[in-house]
Amino acid sequence: MDARILLASGFVALAAIAGVLVVAASPEKPEPASLAEARLADAGGKTPPPVAARPAPTPGKDEPFVIKRILPISGAIKYGEWHWDDKNVPAGPIVVTVDLEARVLSVFRSGYEIGATAVLLGTDDKPTPLGVFPITQKDKDHVSNIYTGAPMPYMQRLTNDGITLHGSDVALGYASHGCVGMPNDFAAKLFSTTKLGDKVYITRGKQVGMGDSLVGG
Repeated sequence: MDARILLASGFVALAAIAGVLVVAASPEKPEPASLAEARLADAGGKTPPPVAARPAPTPGKDEPFVIKRILPISGAIKYGEWHWDDKNVPAGPIVVTVDLEARVLSVFRSGYEIGATAVLLGTDDKPTPLGVFPITQKDKDHVSNIYTGAPMPYMQRLTNDGITLHGSDVALGYASHGCVGMPNDFAAKLFSTTKLGDKVYITRGKQVGMGDSLVGG
């Protein structure tokens, strides 16, 4: 069965209601993608692909709903890979989760996982922040006014100091300035699915299973 890895530090563990997923064995925890890794690859070093089990959120104060489906994805999600299946999924609250350890973003609608992708994250110098962030702005054709006009297609703002979700070239050796970058095609689907106020849970390393409580709102 599929694994879900989320942030353990600073959050209360989710109560398993039924069918807890088994965490698959994985390689050593990968270091954040960085220019240093890119240089290592250019020099002939062998950097393993990231472990990419799909995450689920930590409970908060909002009204919870229950995980009813996990996408049947075999193995780790590699950089540039994404999955989306919302067929026959009922309308309902959207929850987006980002697991910094797995480097994976998941999308849940009404308790059903409908999307998952590997993502780019920040570096140690400019890390992706932990926490719960409502989407406060959406701009399909956004251009950064902080990072010298860098294109950020399908931008969804999380913080006032420039942390966003957006489309990006997702590949090993690349990193962001703290934003969550995802393949453009996936970013377009996510952009069309969310609305202002939908929440994004950025966490690290927690196991979750079918029937566990998932935060909605």
